[in-house]
Amino acid sequence: MELTSALKRINSHYNQHLPFVLFSHPDEEFIKVSLQHDDVLYDMDSYLNEAFIFAPFDFSKKPYCMPSHKGETFTEAYPKKNILHQEFDIKEDIKAAKKYIKRIKGAIKVIKNRKAIKIVTSRKKDIDLNQFNLIDLIIRLLNLYPKAFRYVWYHPKTGLWCGASPELLVKTKGPSFITMALAGTQKYQEGIDPVWNHKEKEEQQIVVDSISTSLQKVTSVVKISKTYTRRAASLVHLCTDITGILKKGKTTLSSITSTLHPTPAVCGTPQKFVKKYILKNEDYNREFYTGFLGPICEKESCSKLFVNLRCMKIKNNIASLFVGGGITISSDPESEWEETEHKLQTMLQVIEPMI
Repeated sequence: MELTSALKRINSHYNQHLPFVLFSHPDEEFIKVSLQHDDVLYDMDSYLNEAFIFAPFDFSKKPYCMPSHKGETFTEAYPKKNILHQEFDIKEDIKAAKKYIKRIKGAIKVIKNRKAIKIVTSRKKDIDLNQFNLIDLIIRLLNLYPKAFRYVWYHPKTGLWCGASPELLVKTKGPSFITMALAGTQKYQEGIDPVWNHKEKEEQQIVVDSISTSLQKVTSVVKISKTYTRRAASLVHLCTDITGILKKGKTTLSSITSTLHPTPAVCGTPQKFVKKYILKNEDYNREFYTGFLGPICEKESCSKLFVNLRCMKIKNNIASLFVGGGITISSDPESEWEETEHKLQTMLQVIEPMI
């Protein structure tokens, strides 16, 4: 099946309000597609069947999924297309800036009172679309961010979501696992090596320490790499790879995702306190933003799950873009606001012709 034909089938499925998911792993030049035959919203009774998982930030229930056996699945190569990255001018929103800066100052106050070490604050920005085109969205998403995990998920009960995530939650193969600590954000400048300040290095170490500590419950071996700079589209981050072996006979994919999610990179630390703080103090529902998603193989033989970052939800010709940042005692509120403005560019590039 050629890509043009595949995209037409996906678009037809969408127009019939039937669920589908398509995705492509970093540096892959093909997409994997599942077209679900009914409109049931399935959840995972266990992580035992081949499926695509879609879990919310507030992961208190079973994650939703699109089981492979409930529809048709296929793989299709897509031709590379050069799409120019062009900074999209965002109209200054003074009211939104003041509101978000106030939220950051509140988080810093909590940290200064020693109730938390790091709190991830976030916000949503709604963009009106003149005319939404699903096929154009897919083509732009795939070609703009080849080094990210790109996906489009649609279910009539959850809406249409898409994203280009730079952050792996966990990859498993048998007893082996890989995860990462990703924090600190700067704008990418070609030919210039980023200089990371104290706040950024501090935030990264908080994430590394928190993840490695939580993994002790479910692993027998943990190895931590040196921290390095990792590019993600128009941004760069500090990244540390964490690998190891899961405890024999005791650790399931369900238990390791519950251990890792939500990570300090999208929630904060200590996890339980900060998650409650976020749910109480953010004035909107994150839904699937900063949740996790990705494919799993039958009988937990393998999985590759990503954190749902650099994403948006599209409904009624409105694109809701989600962005956030890690707040520590060293954070500067105005700089944190600017960082979220830069992060908006990832999804703005995808919908630019539709605005």
